[in-house]
Amino acid sequence: MGVMRTLVTGGAGFVGSHLCDALVRRGHHVLCLDNFLTGSPHNIAHLVGHPRFELVEHDITSPFEADVHRIYNLACPASPVQYQRDPIRTTKISVLGALHVLGLAKRCGAVVLQASTSEVYGEPEVHPQKETYRGHVDALGPRACYDEGKRCAESLFMDYQRRHGVRVKVARIFNTYGPRMRNDDGRVVSNFITQALSNRPITLYGEGLQTRAFCYVDDLVRGLIALMESAPSFVGPVNLGNPHEVTVRELAERILRMTRSPSPIEYAALPRDDPSRRCPDISLALRALDWTPHISLEQGLRKTIDDFAQRAALAVPLWSSAKTPSEAEP
Repeated sequence: MGVMRTLVTGGAGFVGSHLCDALVRRGHHVLCLDNFLTGSPHNIAHLVGHPRFELVEHDITSPFEADVHRIYNLACPASPVQYQRDPIRTTKISVLGALHVLGLAKRCGAVVLQASTSEVYGEPEVHPQKETYRGHVDALGPRACYDEGKRCAESLFMDYQRRHGVRVKVARIFNTYGPRMRNDDGRVVSNFITQALSNRPITLYGEGLQTRAFCYVDDLVRGLIALMESAPSFVGPVNLGNPHEVTVRELAERILRMTRSPSPIEYAALPRDDPSRRCPDISLALRALDWTPHISLEQGLRKTIDDFAQRAALAVPLWSSAKTPSEAEP
């Protein structure tokens, strides 16, 4: 086959840029597609000019053509602040984006991986969450644009496999953190680090007793690649996340200790449909992919805090230079 040509949609985003790094290191020719709605040119600036890296600025809601062997579909705003900013656009990105990558995979004979989410489980009635759990999602709530958009994308992937024989893979990604996160994305790790480093109050919603399980980005990228290269018969969906569960309050206290910040903790009302518990059962990933996270929360937070502090010291923007949704095409 020669050099593997791999398309990463959303390749300038937080996870996408780390995936591009890993694939280039593995010898792939990487086509990074992004419109910089939530991604940033800073995330992939070090790759620009590399002979096996190509950047294409494009909106995934419009069709596109490429000659590739692998497609990782990561294009979508992934934090509540980002995806609720323009919920109609978020749904279009999930659904039209899935249709366009699936159509491309059908034409090229490529394998295509959907970066789905633990949000498909909604407010879970089963804990920890297995892939066989069908979820408890509010289809009418403010988070539905993301939750239902991703659920619809999964449905499209399975239908393209059954109807057209497209080779598909589906990953359900749980909370991920690490360097290159935006400081304004509304996720707890980036919120707490940004607030602690600037000595501003740490904001906890509710009593801070809701739980999350945080996976360092390098571990997630290993899982995505392992899924893509797994046996053709293994489709998923498969959970990719760290099963070590902590409360949001514990996370805040740990970040305050690690940053030695004097920031006080303040409490605010719990947002609607915010899951009370979220933790993956990763037994399928271990069994089918021989994958499990290696990096502890302490190790990962240290790397992430150092990255935030370094970017702030160098005055490197921690946010995207993209157009706001109101400026973008409808």
